[in-house]
Amino acid sequence: MSTSLLLLIIVVIGLIAFFAGRARSFAQSGGKLANLHSLPGYHGSYVVIWATLPAVLVLAAWLIASPFYIDSAVRSALPDSVQSQGAATVQLALGQVKSVALGLDRLSAADIAAIENGSANLRETLAAKGVALAGEGEHYMVAAAQQFNSMRLYSRWLMSAVVLIVSVAGGFYAIRNIAIRFRARNQVERVILASLIVASSIAILTTIGIIGSMLSEAGRFFSMVSPTEFFFGTVWDPRFAAAGNEGASGQFGLLPLLGGTIYIAFVAMLFAVPIGLFAAIYMAEYASPRLRSTAKPLLEVLAGIPTIVYGFFALVTVGPFLRDISTQLNGLITGNYQNFIQAQSVITAGIVMGIMLIPFVSSLSDDIITQVPRALRDGSLGLGATRSETVKKVILPAALPGIVGALLLTASRAVGETMIVVLAAGVAARMQLNPFEPMTTVTVKIVHQLTGDLEFTSPQTLVAFALGITLFVITLCLNIYALYIVRKYREQYE
Repeated sequence: MSTSLLLLIIVVIGLIAFFAGRARSFAQSGGKLANLHSLPGYHGSYVVIWATLPAVLVLAAWLIASPFYIDSAVRSALPDSVQSQGAATVQLALGQVKSVALGLDRLSAADIAAIENGSANLRETLAAKGVALAGEGEHYMVAAAQQFNSMRLYSRWLMSAVVLIVSVAGGFYAIRNIAIRFRARNQVERVILASLIVASSIAILTTIGIIGSMLSEAGRFFSMVSPTEFFFGTVWDPRFAAAGNEGASGQFGLLPLLGGTIYIAFVAMLFAVPIGLFAAIYMAEYASPRLRSTAKPLLEVLAGIPTIVYGFFALVTVGPFLRDISTQLNGLITGNYQNFIQAQSVITAGIVMGIMLIPFVSSLSDDIITQVPRALRDGSLGLGATRSETVKKVILPAALPGIVGALLLTASRAVGETMIVVLAAGVAARMQLNPFEPMTTVTVKIVHQLTGDLEFTSPQTLVAFALGITLFVITLCLNIYALYIVRKYREQYE
């Protein structure tokens, strides 16, 4: 029985259990719901929990443990000549056995007998049936594949029987517990509370796991490269060691990448903040409800465009446009028609990234401005101030902490951007202040160092984790400070 069908049966059992529990609570009350401690719906939900939750947990545990047990049994049954060649050979043979098992049902008894006595080639026989096999294959793999299929089939049927028995038994157990003063509501709410705690724990544990994995790999990197060289180095040149020259590990200076990250993010914020903030002020204070309901969703469409599309826009349109404009301006001023703005440059990436950030600034700032109490507006207007004076002297100062927090959250979004920088700013790691020249960021180099079929054994690949944990700390600090400011703002006006 397939897993999806089994889950469907558990759902059906749960529905039946709900109505059965609800009916039993009615019967116990004698038609007077006031006699019950909990409403009939809670009794039905209580029975549903016992009929579904234990069965689903058993199913999940079985699906996780069964493949390990079957693989271990098949691996131990492989010939001694295979097991003596090491773990890698055994794992390769196990993979081939699984491939044979997938096509075993296409082979006839005569084909299997011919393979086992050596008169037919396993790979050619499977290929004739439309099944590809990596390697030539050995005759013992047929018997191992048969064992694999039989164990998997037996495990599947046994799992179905156990899960259904657990589901039905849980439902009957819960129905028997239903009584007039049974606290079904408390039991259901306890399960819901436990589910909320588990969901929160998963999010927290995932974050801890990500941080732990990055820290462990970054620790390996810093055991090979000095932290001082990494954090204070001014040259980024992580050369991969050539054959016979393992000592050439290159230079891993973070400052060029960090400078490019901050520079491009600064240009993007310089472009996005005025436009986004002015748009938010207009939408919140001046636009009519009809215009606001139309323009604001259109503005926020920009936030849903994939960043790779922005990168193409920068590469094909914005970069060549700035390059051609610089050529014309240079020709008019000096007579030398030579561009001084590169197609891939800091300003190209900053402008396009700023366009992407406009809806973030606008939406967050608009929500904060509209949360300013109406009494402040009315008091200012009642004292004779104009609408523009009210915005400048009352609304913006009142909303300033929240706006600053929104801008910091937007800045953390800009720091982590990758695709726009790859296509619009290039991959040159350099320290310079000319916004018309290419630079690169930390995220681009993380992708660059992990591109290709590489092993995490050299500093050239492990440096990606050091870059990742550095970027994580930067964005974490920005987010914490932004949340602190936003919380302070909310405490002031709630």
